[in-house]
Amino acid sequence: AVFAGMNGSAIENFSCVIYNISFMNCTWQAGRDAPGDTQYFLYWQNSRYADEMECELYIKDENGRNRGCRFQNVKIETEKAYFLVNGSSKDSLIQFYDEYIELYEIEILTPPLNVTVNCTRDTAGCIITWQPPRTSHMEKAKCFQYEISIQNK
Repeated sequence: AVFAGMNGSAIENFSCVIYNISFMNCTWQAGRDAPGDTQYFLYWQNSRYADEMECELYIKDENGRNRGCRFQNVKIETEKAYFLVNGSSKDSLIQFYDEYIELYEIEILTPPLNVTVNCTRDTAGCIITWQPPRTSHMEKAKCFQYEISIQNK
């Protein structure tokens, strides 16, 4: 698709990550050919049934330009979320950037909960137990896979 605006003015390296269950950070870099006064604005829609919302808390660079957004209370829905970053400049039209993202794919899971280790002398064995990490969207414990790394000291 051909977008209106100056070539090379759209943002680059857009990426988002979800952490601590419901926080999300998105960051980007200014287009390499964007005029110096270009300001960018992020809009997103968590699913096609949700309202489109503008970022409430921008991350700014030293010149006061928006280069990211912090989100709170993010819920991971079953559909892809839609992100749109457009820009404005008094010199020229700025191209927009948009992307659909599966939020569960960008989530950094918290560690498993209540990890316990019980070792007994007689069987010379240990029992390790834990519970799944907390997450905003995953109900089934069997969806998780674990790996135990044991270092002998």
